[in-house]
Amino acid sequence: MFILVGGAVVLVSVVVGFMLSGGNVMLLFQPYEFLVIGGAAIGSLLINAPLSTIKKIIAAIPGAISFKGSHKEDYLELLKAFNDLFLVAQRDGLIAIEKHIEKPEESEILSRNKKFIKDNFARSFFCDTMKVMLSGGVPAHEIEALLDTEIETFEMEQKPIPAILNKTGDALPGLGIVAAVLGIIITMGAISEGAETVGHHVASALVGTFTGILLSYGFVGPLAGNIEQNLEHQVRYLETIKACIVAYAKGNPPIIAVEIARRTIFTDERPTFQELENYIRGKKD
Repeated sequence: MFILVGGAVVLVSVVVGFMLSGGNVMLLFQPYEFLVIGGAAIGSLLINAPLSTIKKIIAAIPGAISFKGSHKEDYLELLKAFNDLFLVAQRDGLIAIEKHIEKPEESEILSRNKKFIKDNFARSFFCDTMKVMLSGGVPAHEIEALLDTEIETFEMEQKPIPAILNKTGDALPGLGIVAAVLGIIITMGAISEGAETVGHHVASALVGTFTGILLSYGFVGPLAGNIEQNLEHQVRYLETIKACIVAYAKGNPPIIAVEIARRTIFTDERPTFQELENYIRGKKD
């Protein structure tokens, strides 16, 4: 949502400032300049990235707009669910939680955590690891190495998305200059048509430079930064799940395992020890 608000603020500020300075806003509408810059940017993106990455970029843009991150309530629900699940395992043995792991959507413990259930990767990340633990005989350090490998793979898979968007954004001012140079070439061809016509062509050419710079620093660059920060939040969510699993695999009681996991959460989203304890006991207020 804030991406849309920020984009609107950028656009309105530039256009209104131009109009208040006495500019004619219709002069900024130069569809052929937009075609040159937009087409060249898309073409450079196709050259720069494989099809699989381009598909991820296309999916990441609406995902960034709707992404809400992980809030304190999400982490409280996550840690309470793990505490309750591990308590069942501690009381009745690991085999008792098999039904929860096999079908988390139907689990009365895990299904209460809506963010966890809707996040296919995080859900598989937890459940697949617990299935390995259920098979028995896997030491805690091997579980930790397995989780680290999957997180590293996730990061390597996702990091090219903001990186390539950043490169495309960095190229936009140069592509704006290309559009402007083409406009100057047209201007030179019409130089005998009088000052008014020449002035119109020069203004059109300068819109190309303006558009490239605005798109780069006002939209594409900030969008790439937003996606990169979202990735950091997703990785931190996985790190919290990993910390809880590993702590329990090392033989810690459930309440200690969730406390160790709590310490991995970013401070602006981390519940306090007392908040977590009250939430686990059912005192949500």
